[in-house]
Amino acid sequence: MGLKKGTWKYAFPICFRHTRSRSVVLRRRSLKRLCSSRIAKDLDVFTLAEVRAITHNFSSSSFLGEGGFGPVYKGVIDEKVRPGFKAQQVAVKVLDLDGQQGHREWLAEVIFLGQLRHPHLVKLIGYCSEKEQRVLIYEYMAKGNLENQLFRRYSASLPWTTRVKIALEAAKGLAFLHEEENPVIFRDFKASNILLDSDYTVKLSDFGLAKDGPEDDETHVTTRVMGTEGYAAPEYIMTGHLTTMSDVYSFGVVLLELLTGRRSTDKSRPSKEQNLVGWAWPFLKDPQKLKRIIDPKLEGMYSTEGAKRVAMLANQCLSQKAKCRPRMSSVVKTLESLMDLADTGFMPFVYIVPAEGQKKGEAQITLRVCGKDEAEAEANHNNGKEAGKKDDNKEIGQLKCPKGLRHTHRLSQFRSRPVYSDNKFCITLQTGMNCTNQ
Repeated sequence: MGLKKGTWKYAFPICFRHTRSRSVVLRRRSLKRLCSSRIAKDLDVFTLAEVRAITHNFSSSSFLGEGGFGPVYKGVIDEKVRPGFKAQQVAVKVLDLDGQQGHREWLAEVIFLGQLRHPHLVKLIGYCSEKEQRVLIYEYMAKGNLENQLFRRYSASLPWTTRVKIALEAAKGLAFLHEEENPVIFRDFKASNILLDSDYTVKLSDFGLAKDGPEDDETHVTTRVMGTEGYAAPEYIMTGHLTTMSDVYSFGVVLLELLTGRRSTDKSRPSKEQNLVGWAWPFLKDPQKLKRIIDPKLEGMYSTEGAKRVAMLANQCLSQKAKCRPRMSSVVKTLESLMDLADTGFMPFVYIVPAEGQKKGEAQITLRVCGKDEAEAEANHNNGKEAGKKDDNKEIGQLKCPKGLRHTHRLSQFRSRPVYSDNKFCITLQTGMNCTNQ
């Protein structure tokens, strides 16, 4: 769990006065307070020279991407950088001095992640504060963020079970923040702030906009509206009133992204489909229409019952009334129950059935359906063969396929050629041989 989280706006009040003429003095005082506080004891302080060594002088070959805070680089900390330091890969986030965020967001990140420890929060290893430079050094996450994995054009589709796992672990991270003795409101929960390890373990990152939750008898925190378009709760946008339920709404948007494979806001789509919540809302309550919005990249490989429950949960999280949204602890319980569902759909695949009396170089394709339709397909196949015996004018072994499935065709002189789809089934056209499931 690490250190017990205190209310940092009272621990460092001088950091947040808005007297411009004293900004440099206040910044120096805040750094002195940070270095002398208990927070700094669990973090390593790096010099700018060490940061340059870690990133090979901010080499373009080490560049990973760029966000609102600034560019991010991949690097390695080892004994060459600091003697006695165990070698490990790290991600180095450098503040863009001309960007939208600044010292305030950097300090918030250091303070929150310097105190909070949880399996689904990214680990902050250390920081650098030298002259005007502000740097944060985290553990490296091999799969990057959810936004890239889900929306990258030519990447493989995330399987249904992986999507549910990601949603569950992200929910656990938010639930931890909300249920602390002094709750923390993430305020900028979105797909790009969900980092993924090599085994798709989730860790939440980017606490620059995070805020302490309401205290004592307060019901909300009043603050300026900040965040990302498409994710912010409607009451927060209208009034500036921030609560943990604002995070729940943002979680609902991410849940919808996982379900549909669409971005929260996409200006490239028709006007009625640019806002994901507005477009998907009518389909969430109707199970018969739900399949229209499910990510086509899944190719039908998802749990029908699971998809219905995810849609219902997303609908609750996206309620226009904050009080009607579930707590994140309830969201976690709902998602945990989905991990055990085993009714994942199956897609049909084609294999070759050798037929008696078949000429050399000819092959006959028969459609086999996995799951509950398999017996029906086989029965129809047998019926087709008997009908072929009765009628000499019909082709031998003709298959009477179920409705909606392609009929059998006779093929000639096909070369052996395996074709793989995203759902790992194959079609192998090979004379006189059965296709093996890859």
